Amino acid sequence: MTCSSLRQRRENPAAKQAFFVLLNLLGYGSAKQYAGRRAFAMYSNLCVPRPDEESTFWRDGCHLPPTFQSWFTITNLHVWLLTVRLRALPSPHGRDYVQGLIDHFFLDIEDRVRSVLQPAASPGALTPAHNLAPYTQPTNFYTVANPSRKPRPRGNAPERLVTRQMKIFKEQWAGMGMSFDLGIVRSDEELAAAVWRNLLGGRGARGIVYPSPDVTSDAYFRRTINLAGGEVEKIEKIEQAGLEAEEARDDGSGLHDHPPSQVEKYVQYPELMATVVEYVRRELVRLERLSDEEIMGKMDFGTESEGMERLRFGPVRSEDGIVATFHST
Repeated sequence: MTCSSLRQRRENPAAKQAFFVLLNLLGYGSAKQYAGRRAFAMYSNLCVPRPDEESTFWRDGCHLPPTFQSWFTITNLHVWLLTVRLRALPSPHGRDYVQGLIDHFFLDIEDRVRSVLQPAASPGALTPAHNLAPYTQPTNFYTVANPSRKPRPRGNAPERLVTRQMKIFKEQWAGMGMSFDLGIVRSDEELAAAVWRNLLGGRGARGIVYPSPDVTSDAYFRRTINLAGGEVEKIEKIEQAGLEAEEARDDGSGLHDHPPSQVEKYVQYPELMATVVEYVRRELVRLERLSDEEIMGKMDFGTESEGMERLRFGPVRSEDGIVATFHST
């Protein structure tokens, strides 16, 4: 479609009407199609920016490493927050909006996994730099740096590794969703435990190691292992390798126990968990108070991105929240 035809459609009401009639005939005006496009606007405008918007809290407060794994976990939290509200929409809209949101989430994840697994394009590479951009907007929360390896065209990331990583992320998405669902139903304590396991990496699960002559602080490394296993990390393989050997293996996530020289960081954990629990409860109540119409949009083609400001998440730390009162007393 040329620029002149687009301008004619905007300036001519009859041409505009005919254009929308054609879109409806092609199925683009259906409620399900609109839900998919609205869900993309929600994901790209509300969820994707959150790691960067709150990077000080997540990276400095929670000591999450600047890795793709950390970005995924934070984004997954906000996808879940929206999912909880979307499930409350009347049928079949709730199902359509949730499915659209999850579809866009994992399309974006696969795109980013491929970018992480293959080097960024160099100035002389055959692949244009814009072809290595993610499904949604780029982020400064993590970096993709493979400068020493020969650039490959987009799509040449090893499929075996892509498939494996996607299975791992789908397991993490499902596990985090179920644990947070259980937490909001049962108690704040259950929700805080879900925060510790999923967002804080379960650090210190096997005990906190303090400085001592028997422990070399700089060389100390131990990560928390999911003893329930999964489709990728099967419990049988973990048992065969030995728990201590598996704990000492670096999985590339950047999440592991704090070394003995940084043991004071664990002191912050109760407050960090309380802060995130309060944030989750506060955002769920805020989203619940929004009408179904505000969540779903106007249901007219071209209005999918309207009203995003009303849906936008607030800061994780609240100056007038319960946790903040602990500092003022």
